[in-house]
Amino acid sequence: VQLQASGGGLVQAGGSLRPPCAASGLTIRSYAMGWYRQAPGKERELVAAISSGGITYYPNSVKARFTISTDNARNTVYLQMNSLKPEDTAVYYCAASKAFRDVIRVGDVNYWGKGTLVTVSS
Repeated sequence: VQLQASGGGLVQAGGSLRPPCAASGLTIRSYAMGWYRQAPGKERELVAAISSGGITYYPNSVKARFTISTDNARNTVYLQMNSLKPEDTAVYYCAASKAFRDVIRVGDVNYWGKGTLVTVSS
């Protein structure tokens, strides 16, 4: 299984990014998918998750700014990030688990992808 996140980069505060996560070795419509981030010196935290049935979850810190979506034909998960803030600066990771209850807990994620760096300048 491989989860390949890309599309990170440098963006000004208030800007937007939409990194994709391309999956291989699993079919995303049969998995719960998530996005996490980890800032320097901080723990990895969940920023978005979507169940195989389309139920989504966002923590308050990103709610109304971030949107997770899937493209089953491309076997790809996206994270639309709007109104970005400097505190959103982090490495963003894609995650997959068979169960939604597992993808929303960092210690129970089945598969991790390599991260993509997002830097938001003030």
